Amino acid sequence: MKAVIQRVNSAHVVVEGKIVGEIERGILVLLGVEKGDGASQADWLAEKIIGLRMFSDDAGKMNLSLQDVGGSLLAVSQFTLAGNCAKGRRPSFDTAAPPEEGKRLYDYFVDAVRRRGVTTATGVFQADMQVSLVNDGPVTFILER
Repeated sequence: MKAVIQRVNSAHVVVEGKIVGEIERGILVLLGVEKGDGASQADWLAEKIIGLRMFSDDAGKMNLSLQDVGGSLLAVSQFTLAGNCAKGRRPSFDTAAPPEEGKRLYDYFVDAVRRRGVTTATGVFQADMQVSLVNDGPVTFILER
C-alpha cells in the first residue's frame, strides 16, 4: 500500500457536483492499493498515520499527532499511486490491485482508522473525484508498506 498524506486546514471531495466527504483540520490521505497488499499493511498505515507527529506544538515543533490535536482524516482512493513510470511515457498499472480487492482494502483501512477513534470522511471508490484542500505548511509525506 502507498499513501500520500498531507496536513490540511480543510479538505473536501466532490463527486458529480456534490460534496461527498469533507474535514476541517486534519490529514488528507491519498491511498493506493497494490497486488499482494493485505490487512496487515492497512492496519500498519492506519496506526502510523494517526500517530505520526506532524502537527505543531506551542513551540512550533512537529510534536503532535492527529489524535493529539483531535483532527479528522479524509481518505481518498488513488489508483494512480500504483502507476510505474520507469519505462516509456505511459504509466503501467500492472502492480495495482484488482478493483474488488482495492475496494475491500480501502474500506478496511477506513474502518481501521475509525476503530482507533478518528473521525473519518471518504471519497467514492472508483469515482471521478475532485479533491480540494488547504494544505497546512505545506506538510506532505509518502508512506509505503
